[in-house]
Order: sequence, then structure tokens, then C-alpha cells
Amino acid sequence: MDTADHAAAAAARFRRLHHDRKPGEALVLPGAWDPASAQIFAQAGFSALATPSAGVATSLGHEDGACPADEMFAAVARITRAVTIPVSADIERGYGLPPTEIAARLRTAGAVGCNLEDSADGVLLPTGDQAGFLADVRAALGSAPFLNARIDVYIRGAAEPLAEALARGSAYVAAGADGVYPIGAPTEDLAVLARALPVPVNALAQEDGPHPAELAAAGAARVTFGGGLAARAYAGVQALADRLLAS
Repeated sequence: MDTADHAAAAAARFRRLHHDRKPGEALVLPGAWDPASAQIFAQAGFSALATPSAGVATSLGHEDGACPADEMFAAVARITRAVTIPVSADIERGYGLPPTEIAARLRTAGAVGCNLEDSADGVLLPTGDQAGFLADVRAALGSAPFLNARIDVYIRGAAEPLAEALARGSAYVAAGADGVYPIGAPTEDLAVLARALPVPVNALAQEDGPHPAELAAAGAARVTFGGGLAARAYAGVQALADRLLAS
């Protein structure tokens, strides 16, 4: 199997993981931030991974949102090479790159899909602008990679977040998104979105929030962790450092 065929097969496998599931179950994708964490999650038995932009940025010495595109895509490539399971990449809003270059860099990195968010510098972008951007990315990617459209209304202070999430989700699905990610949505809103939208809905699992199983029961077809797992790992390192200094 040549490289292109292998990539297509991995993307098809990743897509099936979203749909070949029982009601009330979700695809749980740990957020690997480097090759070592990716291998740990893969060896534990997870079927796929989703890199977190925040966790990767931290591992490279950058603040969330401040990682240069070259470093982010290179980090994703190292992660995909470290495991045999599919890896999707969180690439924020594409780092200002044109859709054709986004698609090319994802292919080079070996990612089977990506997250693209609909805010920049903390501000929600117009729905139509984001839908147009997603349509262009979809065209550049082709049909195989999984395009997950993040919806930021819950973290950007939208006045009516559920109504806005429904409107944005519908527009993004029409533009070619394979899934939507209303980050920070409460479980009751996830249930509404899952019923209303014809694509898998991604929920964010947080340490102090509902368990992934609860999110799945609410209707989430996919559960990710953002930079939370990396943050917990680094908190463990900090605690170790504090103990060493105190000893």
C-alpha cells in the first residue's frame, strides 16, 4: 500500500469510528501532546487520538495560541509517526494559512482530520465567513479527512449560545463539516444539538465536569479533552519538583 492509499485507509478508519457505535456511546479521543503520551494512550487501547493545540504549545514552550504553525505541524507529525492509530490535529483556525496549504500540511503531518475554531483573538467570527472558510478547507482536503468545526459561542459570551450554536452548526454542516464541536456546551444543550444536527457532536470533558460516559449519554458522539490531560500531567511534574525542592 502506497502512502496515499495508507492515508486514505487511516482517514476512512477514523471516520468509521465516529459512526460505528451504539447509542449512548462516544468515541473517546485522548489529547496526546507529544510522541511519548501518544504511545501511552495507544498502548492503553484507545482507537484514535486528537492532538490538543494548547498541550502541544506548552510542550514546545509556548503559550496557548502562540505556537508558530511550523512548530505545531512538526509536532503533529512526530505524534503520528509514533503510533499506528489515527490522529486528528487541533490546528486552531489554521494560523492564517490558505486552505490549500492547510490541507497540504495536514497530509504531510499524517493527520486524518482537524479541528478548526470559529473565533480569533477571543472574538467570534461571522458565521458566513467561517462557513466559507470551512467550505474552502473541505474542498482542499477532499472527502476523506474528518473536518471538525469548533463552535466557540459558549466560551465567547454569546447572548443566546444554544440558538447561536444551532445556527452555526447548521451552516458549518452545509459547508462540509463532518462534525461540530460546541466547546463548553452543558449537557442539556449537547442533547439538543445532537438531536438537531445530522453529524457527530464533539463534547469537551473537563476534570471538574461530567464524565465522558455522561457526555455520551447526553448525545455526544465524540469526547475530547482539550489541553486538560497535558495540564494534569504537567501539574504532576510541578508537584514532583516541589517535593524535590522540599526534600
